[in-house]
Amino acid sequence: MATPISAASAYANVAKLASSSPLSGGEESGTSFTSMLKQAMGAVTEAGQKAEAQTRAVAAGKANMVDVVTAVSETEVAIEAVVAVRDKIIAAYQDIMKMPI
Repeated sequence: MATPISAASAYANVAKLASSSPLSGGEESGTSFTSMLKQAMGAVTEAGQKAEAQTRAVAAGKANMVDVVTAVSETEVAIEAVVAVRDKIIAAYQDIMKMPI
């Protein structure tokens, strides 16, 4: 289960990504929606790698179990956020496809 701290951290990261690359006029500033999604996926991948590294460190006896649980829950929240965005994109696409021509 995700903790409030990890959820707040994930939302702060998403807000930072959203504020750094606006959707309107993205091409003028050099960033686009696609690059924003790539950055978000990179952040999720990085969180997963951090969780794996913490797990290996606990197995080696060099880390605290609390750090592992925190890293895993942060990854879980990040993945849930990506899935939610994906679902919204698919729903928007389906709504567009249902529009009469």
